[in-house]
Amino acid sequence: MIRVAMLSFWHVHANDYARQATEHPNTEIVAVWDEIPERGRKQAEERGVRFYGDLKELLAQDDIDGVIVDTPTNMHHEVMVAAAQAGKHIFTEKVVATTLKECNEILAAVQEAGVKLTVSLPRLNADYTLEVQHILRERMLGEITLVRTRLSHNGAISSERDPNGWLPAHFFNKEQCGGGAMIDLGCHPMYLARLFLGLPDSVSANYGYVTGKEVEDNAVSVLSYSNGALAVVEAGFVNRFSPFVIEVHGTEGSLLYSTHDNKLLVQSSKLGGQKEWQVRQQLPANRPSAFDQWVSHIENGTTADENIQLALDLTRLMEASNISASTGKACKLSDLAQ
Repeated sequence: MIRVAMLSFWHVHANDYARQATEHPNTEIVAVWDEIPERGRKQAEERGVRFYGDLKELLAQDDIDGVIVDTPTNMHHEVMVAAAQAGKHIFTEKVVATTLKECNEILAAVQEAGVKLTVSLPRLNADYTLEVQHILRERMLGEITLVRTRLSHNGAISSERDPNGWLPAHFFNKEQCGGGAMIDLGCHPMYLARLFLGLPDSVSANYGYVTGKEVEDNAVSVLSYSNGALAVVEAGFVNRFSPFVIEVHGTEGSLLYSTHDNKLLVQSSKLGGQKEWQVRQQLPANRPSAFDQWVSHIENGTTADENIQLALDLTRLMEASNISASTGKACKLSDLAQ
């Protein structure tokens, strides 16, 4: 049995990961720490586990094997480096850090300690993503020229029940989050664009502030590649009915996926001259969740190489987006501090 400690319930998905740890047959929650002691103590009491007000004391416990890190993003570096140095395996929410330099330092600590790290990038494991990858491997679309990925919700829109929107107020705290819609919700379309097209040379971003929050609630990043290809990544907190969208276009065809109908459509010159959009009827099975993969890596002594590389590149692209949006200029990835 892998004994796990919850490190903070700051993130909106912390309870989801706690549930996964409780329901998994090979993991159990044994302790809680939180940067807000009252919140952590309440969670520990509800779960019937130990609460630690001192993170160092928790990490010194021999009967804790791993930690689930859901602290504010600006605490990730401090908390994860300390956890790795204490020999604890780490499962965490995206992004790993707000800068490439901090992310590299976390990964160096993980590698030196020999602990297992997995980052929650859930849409990598979805059936539609796996099918898009299959289509691209088959070169059914020819040379890829444009990728567009979009994810948005209404978390910042005022309602009678939630005058400031249903997202927690701290999700609009620039210091804690490192940004708004792009670095939070935009992570998902961003790592998919990276998966489909690779790393770009530069990023140009524009952020909008529809509700007047401290962080952006409407955002677009454009990834530019040396071969002329482009990726458009869109995110927002101000759209009530916007579907999740993937578009991939190439010299020989295009594919479309949207949650408005949950269909993956393909049209290609390589499909026997058919002029109609073809619905991909049988998608691959979803891969195990990121949490299940983390447990498997711990049990089998393997490493989440692809997951970690994509998480590193995600931080790289988010830092570049923030720099571009703040300067009004394209940010070359080669200019980021290592």
